[in-house]
Amino acid sequence: MNTRHLTRRLTLLVSCIVIAASQYTRTLVQHLNAAESRPNVLFIISDDLNNSLGCYGHPQVKSPNIDSLADRGVRFERSFCQFPLCGPSRNSMLTGLYPNSTGILRNSQIFRQTIPKHLSLSHAFRRAGYFAARIGKLYHYNVPKSVGTNGHDDPGSWELELNPAGCDRLLEEPDIFSLKKDSFGGTLSWYASPHGDLLHTDGMLASDAEWVLERCAKDQSRPFFLAVGFYRPHTPYVAPAPYFDNYPKEEMPLVQGVDEDVKDLPAHALGSHKKEHELLTNDLRQQAIQAYYASITFMDAQVGRVLNKLDELGLAENTIVVFTSDHGYHLGEHGLWQKMSLFEESARVPLIIAAPNAEGNGGVAQTPVGLIDLYPTLTKLCAVETPTNLQGQDLGVILSDPSEAGRGWALSQVTRGPRAKPLFGFTLRTPRWRYTEWDSGNAGHELYDHENDPLEQTNLADVAQHADRIAEFSRTLQKVAANTLPESGEIPQIREGIWAPNLTDP
Repeated sequence: MNTRHLTRRLTLLVSCIVIAASQYTRTLVQHLNAAESRPNVLFIISDDLNNSLGCYGHPQVKSPNIDSLADRGVRFERSFCQFPLCGPSRNSMLTGLYPNSTGILRNSQIFRQTIPKHLSLSHAFRRAGYFAARIGKLYHYNVPKSVGTNGHDDPGSWELELNPAGCDRLLEEPDIFSLKKDSFGGTLSWYASPHGDLLHTDGMLASDAEWVLERCAKDQSRPFFLAVGFYRPHTPYVAPAPYFDNYPKEEMPLVQGVDEDVKDLPAHALGSHKKEHELLTNDLRQQAIQAYYASITFMDAQVGRVLNKLDELGLAENTIVVFTSDHGYHLGEHGLWQKMSLFEESARVPLIIAAPNAEGNGGVAQTPVGLIDLYPTLTKLCAVETPTNLQGQDLGVILSDPSEAGRGWALSQVTRGPRAKPLFGFTLRTPRWRYTEWDSGNAGHELYDHENDPLEQTNLADVAQHADRIAEFSRTLQKVAANTLPESGEIPQIREGIWAPNLTDP
């Protein structure tokens, strides 16, 4: 081969390398620019939190950090879970499907056992190139026993999973008071801990979140979806002792007039009552409320640490922040404690969405919405492709203008009776009314006028002057409830056993 020919070949080879490198660089730059233009998501959820927060008008509970987030985002006044129990609610929220379409109607289950090919919220973000991380509880956990583990989690949903366990889990259980000895997760139980914030599980969660955010700030080649699941105020209500000092026991409010209140209720309305709650004296009631409020303020302090780190790292200006809970919580209303009712206290949840530059930031949305709406809302804001069968609404128009009506109602459900053949209760919440049916009305119904009866103490379902309204609500409710089913018209059945996680072809 002569020198001239060799030189020509080398020149051609170098030119090809330069062109290829240029194309690769251009593609990489385009990818980086796209990543930088997409907002991050910080998804914060508290466990068993009702609306006892300052920003929701509670006269006693101190929640300055969540209140501050509400000031710079849109606060949804009437937000509701779709099933007031941890597992069904979280599976519904994170799949964007009603419980009748997930098939998850009780705890200790995951949607992969019923609809294994469905993309969860964070799975969709992963597929779109996001770094998806979970710290603490997002799907169901047996709290407190599963704290420090993956719980009933979905491995396809996360690239990183962190599961700290603090003194409340590892050291203090022998000291925790409980209505049932050695029972904490499902039983009223509490403890004023001598240990400081950083040694508690929720304090460690906040520390881990700070660490992950620092990593994300250093490497911004991909946007992030960071989910932080705090355990408090779930039982046991354990918080550092100084937080209890904010709430003198004798000042804790007790619900009055329960016997008169429940006279007009169908039996299933009170079906979440637990026998051990009859052991509560007024003193124990006030202790429980004190501990619940203390746990909220402790959790709020940890939320503040995470939000402060987001600001400190300069990430807040391109990060959508969501704060919510999996369901509400009774503190004696209607004689009930904890969850699993269809009353306002159990079905209603706090919801704050702070999206950068949203026109409605600082406003309050009065229209009813559901946790099921978070999936289509966040994916739309971040241009993430979604499954075609999502059942929630996009709240983007409300984030722009909080006065928008949106769908105008929210639906929640529970089950009663045996697991093999459960009885269903559904409740429809509009801006003014709550209408509830048990077994399609065959086992009773309820109607409450929130304009005149915000505590839902007077059931108007059998009042003659409301007959036409009840008939209309019944038609609407049954139509809406029927639409919670999947295309097959049947609730998916649980398939026992394990499945092989697959990120790209679940």
